[in-house]
Amino acid sequence: MGSIYAFMAGVNDYPSHIATPLTGCVNDIREARRLLAERTGGAAEVRTALDGEATVGAVEDGIRGFLGSAGSGDTALFWFSGHGTRRIATGADLLIEATGWNQALVCADGPLPDKRLGVLLDEVAARGVTVVAVLDCCYSGGATREDDLVPAGLTARFAPPRPEWAAVRDAVAPEGPARHLLLAASRLDQLSYEDFFDGRRHGMFTHALLNAARTAGPDATYRQLLAAADARVRRSGGRQQPVLYPEAPGPADLPFLAGAVAGTASEHLLRRGPDGWEVDCGTGHGLRDGAGAEGTRFAVVGDGPDAGAVVRARVVRADRSLVDPVDWTPDPERVYPLALTALASAPATVSIEGPHGQLRAAVGSYGAGGGPAPLVRVVETPQEYGDPHFRVVVADGTAQVLGRDGTAFVEPLRFEDGMTPGGARHIVDCLTHLTRWHRLRDLTSRPSVLDNQVRVEVVPWHTPDGPALTPDGRGEIVCAYGPQDAGGPREPWVSIRLHNRSQRPLWCVLLDLTESYASDPALFPGHFIGPGQTGYALDGDPVQLFLPESRPAVPGAEVRDWLKLIVAEGELNTLPFQLRAWDPVAPPGSRDPGEGDDGVLRFDGVPRPSRDAGRVPGGTAGRWSTRTIALRTVVPPAAY
Repeated sequence: MGSIYAFMAGVNDYPSHIATPLTGCVNDIREARRLLAERTGGAAEVRTALDGEATVGAVEDGIRGFLGSAGSGDTALFWFSGHGTRRIATGADLLIEATGWNQALVCADGPLPDKRLGVLLDEVAARGVTVVAVLDCCYSGGATREDDLVPAGLTARFAPPRPEWAAVRDAVAPEGPARHLLLAASRLDQLSYEDFFDGRRHGMFTHALLNAARTAGPDATYRQLLAAADARVRRSGGRQQPVLYPEAPGPADLPFLAGAVAGTASEHLLRRGPDGWEVDCGTGHGLRDGAGAEGTRFAVVGDGPDAGAVVRARVVRADRSLVDPVDWTPDPERVYPLALTALASAPATVSIEGPHGQLRAAVGSYGAGGGPAPLVRVVETPQEYGDPHFRVVVADGTAQVLGRDGTAFVEPLRFEDGMTPGGARHIVDCLTHLTRWHRLRDLTSRPSVLDNQVRVEVVPWHTPDGPALTPDGRGEIVCAYGPQDAGGPREPWVSIRLHNRSQRPLWCVLLDLTESYASDPALFPGHFIGPGQTGYALDGDPVQLFLPESRPAVPGAEVRDWLKLIVAEGELNTLPFQLRAWDPVAPPGSRDPGEGDDGVLRFDGVPRPSRDAGRVPGGTAGRWSTRTIALRTVVPPAAY
């Protein structure tokens, strides 16, 4: 663990020609300094600038000179409590300020533009220092909007810009992403407030962040602390939403004040919000809302006593989901890292053209216990169409299942003597099968620390040590038939290898999703691959690609496969990933063994004898990630 350097500035006593006074900023800095002493045993190097000391020059010197003395592996913390301001952006600034405003901290003698501050912090970070900025002022997360309605009892930390500040120019921001981590008190369009807490004035964000840090364990990350602070601010009725930037895996997943060795990011966090327990993902992340949403579940990850504990979705909103703990009681002052263990996606939509009474009835009674079909629902207008959407055209003893553009998914489904209940159920069988296949093909995780940790390489079999094939302009890897021999064009053979580029073992399964709407994990049925090691599909045997029997190998013929890589920290149950090819003559209502009656895709490590919620057996819940590789097998003219 490296050394910790902290420079903290707080201004209450603003000169009248600069801004109106505040009362909680000095308290913020003193309390933050006390927290640092508690967490580091007094080992942190701390400097403060309060009130008139916190000039623009002093702040710049504190960052460049004092924080700049930190070296590689150290942590440099900049904390500011005071007013924020903004002014109209002009010229080149408009290219990066979509709102039309520039922002600045207001020091004791005037503004310090945010871009100049960013350059100073990034100069320190460029030397291998972990740089963290905590800003408790208005518009600290970015730009602004007019908002003069301050709730009674609260003080907004906003200073209107003075005419003479127009001459203060921003520094030129360097190209590329910021190198420092920002914990800001408010979103780009919000004010930040201060209020009384236990008889003393504090910034609402600072008070929430400090309390979250005191409650959290020693391994809590900046991401987890920001999530906990956000929940505390909203529980207190605050109108501001704290911001973490950048939000992507990386510096945000470093332990708070613990140096430059990052822990493992959690894709989801459980916290106590103003409306109860909530998880930070919702319909905007692909979760289902409304009826059936309770099928989505998460489990606590890690090595703590609550590892494997489950929460179940109750209400799914755009950006978060309200959840209920199942058979356990979380600590309302903590934030818990979660992994998704069961996914209830929105059903596919179906529009019916032609006689539809029997088909509607079949959809309405297809589910368990005679309930509605869990994976499809009938809609009336294009405005209701979902993804995927199927058009069913019933006429002349057939039912055609078409896409939005009229392309047929399968051969027409035939029935005689009018549509019977059995025939209608067979159509729902087809729709359900197609929906399951599309859900597997399109399955994606939220941005994950496991993304791109395992590379899939498709290599021609005759050059197994050669370079991997690369996608063409359509994003597909093309594998061509070879020259014709006595038996016709030669089918392409390839080697498929999975290279684990991470520093830990990862469990992988490689699905082959075909145009016949099958999903099969036979290529790589689920194994751990060691750090830096390579796994081979079919244990190193060649993977033979070929056209289906119904498609002659003539010039221009082609077929597609989708290779679906699923990477996880622990072993997953592969049964939900298995799907037989669509069979139009299968008995009505036949199902694959991996399909649940409720249409929920489960990622538990061990199949359960029942669907009762509970802890994941053996603590197997973990993070997971996906990647899809499109393959196109073609017969080129040169083959003949």
